Amino acid sequence: MPLSEYEQRVLEQMEQSLASDDPRLATHLGGHPQRSPLRYVIAIIGTLAGIGLLVVGVATSIVLVGVVGFVVMFASVALALAAPRRAEPTTSAAGRSGRGRTSGPGRRRSVRQRFEERWDKRQSER
Repeated sequence: MPLSEYEQRVLEQMEQSLASDDPRLATHLGGHPQRSPLRYVIAIIGTLAGIGLLVVGVATSIVLVGVVGFVVMFASVALALAAPRRAEPTTSAAGRSGRGRTSGPGRRRSVRQRFEERWDKRQSER
């Protein structure tokens, strides 16, 4: 069911608000990062090598070669289908000191806690 014009306008306003309030989050949620063609070439070569090892392992009755071939195939397909990693922005040492910690020493904040902190910070700035 398509959205009405009013719903589309409200959605666009929400997107613009998000982009102006937290551009980093908007960029992160906005689009799908491009996968490198090299990634697919490596995955295809790895898959073919894995199939070759698997066939050789079956033909020679060497189980270890067949298992290695299967693992290589699986890893190659996983490489092709895995989402590419995004580069983490670098921060200064002063910016890193309190980042990622909660009140207890050595405990990482959950994603929800970080979002809530950002939300509270934005609301207090207004």
